[in-house]
Amino acid sequence: MKTCDFLVIGAGIAGASAAYELAAHGRVILLERERLAGYHSTGRSAAVFTENYGNTIIRRLTVASRPFFEHPPDGLTETPLVSPRGMLWIASEAQREFLAAARVEAQRLVPSIHAVGCAEARKLCSVLREDYLAAAVLEPEAMDLDVHAIHQGFLKGFARRGGELLTNTAVTRLRRSGDGWEVESSDERFFSGIVVNAAGAWCDEVGRLAGAYPVGLTPKRRTAFLFDGPITATLSLWPVVIDVEERFYFKPESARILASPADETPVPPCDVYPEEYDIAVAVDRIEKATTLSVAHIRRKWAGLRSFVPDKAPVVGMDITLPGFFWLAGQGGYGIMTAPALARTTATLIIDRCLPKDLASSGLTPAELSPARLQTQS
Repeated sequence: MKTCDFLVIGAGIAGASAAYELAAHGRVILLERERLAGYHSTGRSAAVFTENYGNTIIRRLTVASRPFFEHPPDGLTETPLVSPRGMLWIASEAQREFLAAARVEAQRLVPSIHAVGCAEARKLCSVLREDYLAAAVLEPEAMDLDVHAIHQGFLKGFARRGGELLTNTAVTRLRRSGDGWEVESSDERFFSGIVVNAAGAWCDEVGRLAGAYPVGLTPKRRTAFLFDGPITATLSLWPVVIDVEERFYFKPESARILASPADETPVPPCDVYPEEYDIAVAVDRIEKATTLSVAHIRRKWAGLRSFVPDKAPVVGMDITLPGFFWLAGQGGYGIMTAPALARTTATLIIDRCLPKDLASSGLTPAELSPARLQTQS
């Protein structure tokens, strides 16, 4: 039986970043059921950092993660984790008032967000239709994320701190034993003082193995695809363009365009695949808003965004099971909030409090705790 101080289940961005932080405090084993770490949601991200996305809790976590991305710890990466991009929120005439209200709300947390005229918006992205665009708002400090570099940086940093990653290791049994947990896979057994449940869309299933009450996690399919963009020198300079009601978005991706209908279709936890209907919806919306013509889909995929009912992350110790810690429900915000959530995981486990910067932002442990969601009925 292998022993450790902390056993983390799931080696996507949530588990990898938490394991990295916890490895500074003791021996950590990181388990991944797939052959590759980050196979599911982490490897299928749109790779955008925006402080104007999600509820207030998400936005505070995102703001707190920016310093890590801009100035990563020494030795974590040899390449930049982020690069300038910008995000342009657009509205048709029917959406003009909605965008104005959204701008006022956004500026409370991100003062750099501001309205831009339609002519300026079309300079930023030349394919926007003049007869469609009625108003626009720019988030100039939004960035592209290098998801691979971020994820691998956490895993390599974890290994340098003495952590052990085991892939092809699905957890089959969890049992409270003495002052810790016995964890079994198909061919190995482990004992750990703390178990961190960072299994993404499978977090409720792992919770049930431990005998925990579920947090009500709902995985939702998000579709994305690549198509050829116009042959123009300005394509790589476009911002992310997103409909103010999040009915579609698109962004440059090398010499092509990554697009999505921003769908959120509830599905069971699985290796999810795109639906042709969702792609057709996105193509129709994008072609109505722009002069782009989507003649050929070069690549298509889907990922899972897992939410609990209030759409805030679930980070904290289980209400009835000592030593069983939840790190779940990151929705579509898992990459851009990972540094803050990893620090939060470590400080809640080690010091039983939030990091000082997050506490000073007004965030409380209760807003993240599984206690707000778990019922004993």
